[in-house]
Amino acid sequence: MASSATELLWVSLPLLAKGAAQTLAISALGILFATLGGVLYGVLATLGKRLLNIALQVYLELFRAIPVLVWLYLVFFGLPIFFAVNIPSFWCAVLVLGLWGASEVGEVVRGALQSLPRGQREAGLSIGLSGTQLYGHVLLPQALKRMTPPTINLYTRIIKTSSLAVLIGVVDVIKVGQQIIERTYESVLIYAVLFLFFFLVCYPLSAASRVLERRWAHS
Repeated sequence: MASSATELLWVSLPLLAKGAAQTLAISALGILFATLGGVLYGVLATLGKRLLNIALQVYLELFRAIPVLVWLYLVFFGLPIFFAVNIPSFWCAVLVLGLWGASEVGEVVRGALQSLPRGQREAGLSIGLSGTQLYGHVLLPQALKRMTPPTINLYTRIIKTSSLAVLIGVVDVIKVGQQIIERTYESVLIYAVLFLFFFLVCYPLSAASRVLERRWAHS
């Protein structure tokens, strides 16, 4: 029994590795776009522009109110029907994860920036710093400590949520696992491998978040 399980695992590893690479690629690109979009969102949300704040609030509420799975279906199936725009399933997953993640990261960045003493902004402006210099050299570096731990936790959510991509046809590690189970009926072994994969990817991020939070709380 043990030898057959080992043999199955050995034969399945190349396929699982290929699926895992797909999952990691979607997650990494989603995290990249979420970070860049989130920083932009956070900065724009602190400029004090009324119409801009309304637009950002609408964007935030849309992604909070509508589940990620529904967004995946809307983008993957809706765009070709209504706008004749076809996006490959891989990039559809990256786009949705990036947009959803940007709304979450953006709120973290906004909160971190608004928690800084107002005197920091006023001091930067008084010495003639431009808006880009003020945020790039004064405000964002100071907010980094406050926004890093919760942002890392959001990264783990993006990685776990990437598993929904299987529902629009992405052959990720979940899909590969399902295909192996359908062929071999070894569900316990394959699900154990999938559990181990996500644990090994997500746990170090969660641990790093807790460590940074404790360290920076005393600094």
